[in-house]
Amino acid sequence: MATDTRSVGAIAFARAGFADPSLVLRWPEIAGPEVARLAQPTRLTEGPAGGTLTLSAVPGAALFLAHEKRTLCERINAYLGRPAVAQIKFSQGAPLTPPARQPRQQPAGPLPPADPSRRYTGPEGLARALQALARRRTT
Repeated sequence: MATDTRSVGAIAFARAGFADPSLVLRWPEIAGPEVARLAQPTRLTEGPAGGTLTLSAVPGAALFLAHEKRTLCERINAYLGRPAVAQIKFSQGAPLTPPARQPRQQPAGPLPPADPSRRYTGPEGLARALQALARRRTT
């Protein structure tokens, strides 16, 4: 099963022109987090004057990123170890975003003295669980 998935992935990357999928998979490391937040590589085409990398960019970000083309090409080529990308072009689209981080829960505060969970007289483990829930309810 894993081999099938790997081969399907390799075919998909190859169709988009990425012989080495690490450019896509390690994009935030290569381009930097700010650029990766705004654009993602979608296609790499080879041409007589060198490769052209197409980036799908957030609407309005292409103007900002156009000023970074030379630096971005240098970073990509340094990562790949060869002059694979000679130019970068942009297409408008929303890049994939990582899943939103879950907000951290605040530590449970003290339990009010009048809380009904304090009056529970059953097993000790259940009493602690009820009081922990009551602390979360009050925060």
